[in-house]
Amino acid sequence: MKAIRGVEDGVLVDIEVSPGSSGFSISSYNPWRNRIEIRIRSIPQRGKANKEIIQEFSTITHKEVEIVSGHKSRQKTIKIFDTVENEINRIIKDLIS
Repeated sequence: MKAIRGVEDGVLVDIEVSPGSSGFSISSYNPWRNRIEIRIRSIPQRGKANKEIIQEFSTITHKEVEIVSGHKSRQKTIKIFDTVENEINRIIKDLIS
């Protein structure tokens, strides 16, 4: 998946967010946009959606996560620290519903 790429201190993951869902899920990989599509419960208000994204990815990967771009956009890039591309690829493929 082109949405996942390794960097010096972790992995960058390009995501597209659909807020207002019944729960968090990683729904699919969009090959045209090269983004992983995720659904979240929170609405994009006062950082609630960003907090949910960080919390859920931290729980899934057991790593520190931060949003590096797209704080006010549906298209975001998150950074997962202290891991490798292959591990994140495996985790996300296992979770795509």
